[in-house]
Amino acid sequence: MYKIAVAGTGYVGLVAGVCFAEVGHQVTCVDIDENKVNLMKQGVSPIYEAGLEELMQKNYAAGRLTYTTDYKAAYKDADAIFIGVGTPELPDGSANLSYIATVARQIAETIEKDCLVVVKSTVPVGTNDKVEQFIYDFLPYNEEGVTGNGSALGKKIRVEVASNPEFLAQGTAVRDTLHAARIIIGTESKWAEEILMKIYEPFNIPVVSVNRRSAEMIKYASNDFLALKISYMNDIANLCELVGADIQDVAVGMSFDERIGSKFLNAGIGYGGSCFPKDTKALSYLAGQHGYELKTVNAAIEVNTEQKTLLYKKASKRLITFNGLKVAVLGLTFKPGTDDLREAPSLENIPLLLEQGAEIYAYDPVGADNFKRKFPEGKNGKGSIKYVQNVEDALTEANVCFIFTEWGEIKAIRPEDYKKLMRTPLLYDGRNIYGTEYMKEAGVEYYSVGRPKGTGKLSTVKAKETNVSETRL
Repeated sequence: MYKIAVAGTGYVGLVAGVCFAEVGHQVTCVDIDENKVNLMKQGVSPIYEAGLEELMQKNYAAGRLTYTTDYKAAYKDADAIFIGVGTPELPDGSANLSYIATVARQIAETIEKDCLVVVKSTVPVGTNDKVEQFIYDFLPYNEEGVTGNGSALGKKIRVEVASNPEFLAQGTAVRDTLHAARIIIGTESKWAEEILMKIYEPFNIPVVSVNRRSAEMIKYASNDFLALKISYMNDIANLCELVGADIQDVAVGMSFDERIGSKFLNAGIGYGGSCFPKDTKALSYLAGQHGYELKTVNAAIEVNTEQKTLLYKKASKRLITFNGLKVAVLGLTFKPGTDDLREAPSLENIPLLLEQGAEIYAYDPVGADNFKRKFPEGKNGKGSIKYVQNVEDALTEANVCFIFTEWGEIKAIRPEDYKKLMRTPLLYDGRNIYGTEYMKEAGVEYYSVGRPKGTGKLSTVKAKETNVSETRL
């Protein structure tokens, strides 16, 4: 088993570190936030992720997993150092690599033995080459192992950089790591390849070994393909509404074609999260830097941007104003199973509603605290926002309701509940939870995505049978 250090304890770094410990490696997770480190030592996860806290507590108690702010102690004698820090989007769409650079310099100035540095963060193609050069630029000794003051270390230390992109989905990150479809590694030497192969051997998962640049591209190409698929279905859904077709029926019919599959066929109000929006823009930017236009990816970005406010625009046509209306908002996170708000449709729509003077009553089972940091409870501009503890408080006497996230608690609401609780049973469903015929029978004025009124009872059953309805993002 290997001694592993992991830089960064977000979704990528913490999940990777915990799962490495779970299969038997000795792992130290490094973060600059002392309060965060202290919480993790107590077995408290800084992110909401199913099954993560249990594994944190189990492996910490077993002595295989530790947390620290002391990067020097963690890096100096590690066999492998995994970098899992953020690469947030810059205004021009490029990736911010400053956190990667900081960790790379710390590694260079700290390591005292042969070490493999593994970049798990999503980075533009060619970044791993730069990281390796950056590390060598800051090593305190030359190729013969002699330091700047002339003293000898006794041997030349070998350090190489490998690419190992992650493919986890928030909400299922632990399962996706321990039971992945494949592991991608990108190396430039047999030495680096063998170390990564041995590190991942206990996972018993197929490994695809390529060079570094191919590994970097696999990550972007995979995420952007899924983003394309989502945007394509949303584009078709918008056309379905105009011509009288039902997108759920269309999706079911498409899903039986093995070349298409049943995943990511759900129409809705767009993709969000930390990956798809950032990665589509980053790949588009990279292509532009090389004088090439990725027309399909650019189209996906455009469709997704417009899709997020589709329901708000529909409701604006139906209502004279939102001023003074009680507006129920169900779901704040970009998808169920996570407290992550990044690129969530709620962040696009709630400011529009507040600007119109809406009195928003928002419910989300785990995302409300994060949302409060952006929109404090009470008066916000012309409108106001109140966070409630249950769906009933949001719906009672509401004039209109928006569904932005398909949490189980929200999907459990019966059509007749909207009629019973709301002052005006007017519902805009961004996740196509209900069959339109059921809502009509319940006396609810119901608007969804890609479905004309009076359809949906039969197609919903078919969709569930073929798993299409269970693949929303």
